[in-house]
Amino acid sequence: MAAAPGPERATETERFLVSNRSYAETFRDGGMDARPVRHVAVVACMDARLDLFAALGLELGDAHIIRNAGGVVTDDTIRSLTISQRALGTRAVVLIHHTGCGLLGLTEDFRRELELEVGQRPQWAVESFVDLDGDVRQSMQRVRTSPFLPHTEDVRGFVFDVHTGLLREID
Repeated sequence: MAAAPGPERATETERFLVSNRSYAETFRDGGMDARPVRHVAVVACMDARLDLFAALGLELGDAHIIRNAGGVVTDDTIRSLTISQRALGTRAVVLIHHTGCGLLGLTEDFRRELELEVGQRPQWAVESFVDLDGDVRQSMQRVRTSPFLPHTEDVRGFVFDVHTGLLREID
């Protein structure tokens, strides 16, 4: 077995593994079920500045957290929400976008540039936007009109302010 690289050469993944071993030493299976205790799914941006557990007062096991670039509702998000609702009992959907998002102002040119670079066009859309509130509304509409989601009466959208930590609800 090869020796682990010294701290100066450790990758972030290797640091994660060290942290995981420490975590596992005190880990105790609480017997939680895969069904979220609070019956809610949260769709949010993958931005590292959003600590959803702290910002929403969540504990482990409370909610399904679905994250992607921009927190936009894509076909894959609908897939996850469908499984969350139909197989695991969630009833509410909370959508969270945020100020200073990297998708603000990014364009579909990103896909064209990738195609030129790798010789293949991505099958996915960038889903960029210039109107933050408008994109939250569009994501709410995608959830509310999906034929796969049986629970669309409790869908709410918010913008998280990365400077104040406050959520602002979007009508």
